[in-house]
Amino acid sequence: MARMCGRYAASRRPEDLAGIFEIEQWEPEETLAPDYNVAPTKEVYAVLDRPLKDADAASTSSSVTGRPVRQLRKLKWGLVPSWSKTPEGGARMINARAETVHEKPSYKRAFSSRRCIIPADGYYEWVTAAAERELEVEGKKKRPRKQPYFVLPADGSVFAMAGLYEFWRDKTLPDDHPQAWWVTCSVITTEAETGPLAVAPADGPRALADIHPRMPLMLTPDRWDSWLDPSRTDVEDLRSLLAPPPPGLMRAYPVSTAVSNVRNNGPELLKELEGPEEGTLF
Repeated sequence: MARMCGRYAASRRPEDLAGIFEIEQWEPEETLAPDYNVAPTKEVYAVLDRPLKDADAASTSSSVTGRPVRQLRKLKWGLVPSWSKTPEGGARMINARAETVHEKPSYKRAFSSRRCIIPADGYYEWVTAAAERELEVEGKKKRPRKQPYFVLPADGSVFAMAGLYEFWRDKTLPDDHPQAWWVTCSVITTEAETGPLAVAPADGPRALADIHPRMPLMLTPDRWDSWLDPSRTDVEDLRSLLAPPPPGLMRAYPVSTAVSNVRNNGPELLKELEGPEEGTLF
């Protein structure tokens, strides 16, 4: 089964995110360019509540104390557990399942105290239904390409994906080296909605579950503060925040298969197509 969520778009400026999430601290030199094809291992924005270290507001040290401060930080997408000997596995740990995140060794410590929100415009997903269907092309059977869809809040608001972050220390480097600490993150996923989309394509899936069985867990604004609060550590209390959002908030539409190549990046990837591209599923 295709990995999920593996691509998304994030084009909002940090100034805009600062207003949306009531950010208290962010570093202008850490500004990221709009990214319309975010892929694993890239640097991404994350919102988190964490104390600032004295004399170094941008510190990645994992031992700071004091009042939590709402921050916008650059993290690497692909979580590396603090106990990992090497960072190589991070590219595979881009998603954590909501059903098991509290018990998996790689995620449970972060779930207890290092939660974040990963802002997005929306995410891409490729149709997996009828994946074995074949087309007759010039007398030869050929498996069709999967049609990508862009999924986003129907009202155009930010897609606030529930996430986790973790610190990893590269022990081969001295303490004062700028790359001694890695700060990485993972997106939490949940079962995709089976109810009707708020806006559905004329010729295509009617529900998110028709595109893919899983989706990023979107946090509605009423849960942002509770999710980010590092003082909330009770596992059962936190699991209650993992409920999927109410149905009917999302829309989905087909986009160009150009997004399938991570080297392609630009606002044209978000252009809505009238229908699936020729030779694709759905």
